[in-house]
Amino acid sequence: RRNHGGIPASPFLKPFAEMKTSQRFSWIIRPAVMAGWAVASLSLAAAAPSKWNFVLIVADDLGWKDLACYGSDFYQTPHIDKLAKDGMKFTQAYAACTVCSPTRAALMTGKYPARLRITDWIPGLPPENPRLIVPDFTKYLPLEEVSLARALKSAGYATASIGKWHLGGEAYYPDKHGFDVNLGGTDQPGPPTYFSPYGIPTLTDGLEGEYLTDRMGAEAVQWLETRRDQPFFLYLPHFAVHTPIQGKRGLIQKFRALKQPGQIQTNEVYAAMVASLDNAVGRVRSKIRSLGLADRTVFMFVSDNGGRLTRGTTSNLPLRAGKGGCYEGGTRVPFIVYWPGVTRPGSVSETPVITMDIYPTLLHIAGLEKEALLGVDGLSLVPLLRGTGVL
Repeated sequence: RRNHGGIPASPFLKPFAEMKTSQRFSWIIRPAVMAGWAVASLSLAAAAPSKWNFVLIVADDLGWKDLACYGSDFYQTPHIDKLAKDGMKFTQAYAACTVCSPTRAALMTGKYPARLRITDWIPGLPPENPRLIVPDFTKYLPLEEVSLARALKSAGYATASIGKWHLGGEAYYPDKHGFDVNLGGTDQPGPPTYFSPYGIPTLTDGLEGEYLTDRMGAEAVQWLETRRDQPFFLYLPHFAVHTPIQGKRGLIQKFRALKQPGQIQTNEVYAAMVASLDNAVGRVRSKIRSLGLADRTVFMFVSDNGGRLTRGTTSNLPLRAGKGGCYEGGTRVPFIVYWPGVTRPGSVSETPVITMDIYPTLLHIAGLEKEALLGVDGLSLVPLLRGTGVL
């Protein structure tokens, strides 16, 4: 650098004058480039999207073939089919157990039912004249477990459980496991009735004759309206299609008229229950769209075990057996994931996955990768959902 006006050159600049061109690049150009990268990074950070929202819908006792997108030629599920068309459908998804409580505990924690010692539906029913001694098991989800809700709540998420809980008495209800809201969750395996008055201690009765599945959808929509400005985790474990097998009269009549010879699934009351479940899913998706959150909300739909076969409720054919049975019909379940902008529309994965994988997957998507790996048995499905790898 030339010295102007007889002012002595700075001693800090003198070494620079003696530098080679390559060295001068390191002093001037590289810092400028680095500064540019820093500014760009800050700009990207400022423009980065908000956290992902999560809607996890769990059907109760819904069989692997109880959706049209999984091959049913009797049940009608246009809204859930649309979810599969928008996202990824898993053809070999398995429940952690053949009955509900162990699977729900595994979903909440990412751990095998055996490790949680929750190995039967709570409180269980020992069979008469058992061939083997029925093992003692834990009849609640321990408060020491870090549930999905607790993990996400610690990251700033609003959390709600709307529907069936069945993981212990009042001391272990959803609000004790990180959920801000508990509507409908108790220690009971199913509702006394699907028509109001319901007789569910944690849910106010509606107008006489109100249908429970419709009510769950309405409660979910109302809660979403109040949480539109905060990242949220909506856990929506429907009572449907658990017993009692009760559907709305108009839908029952509709499906009775749709029966055709040769159909494997023929229960019009159950078909009506499935249709109401589907409508509730559609209602939640519609609300997400109207709130302008569709591109920031991850949807998951799954069942807790295979379809119930008793008294002709449904059919899991060509799979063998059903709920309570250790064959495919008792463990294989429908599982659909829609991650906007990530899952390829209409994609199908034949990779075997299991209930415990949901926990680390949601935490991974939420940016809680370390938490997703702490003491869990499941694997994150993010590589599969992105189409960039295998488990």
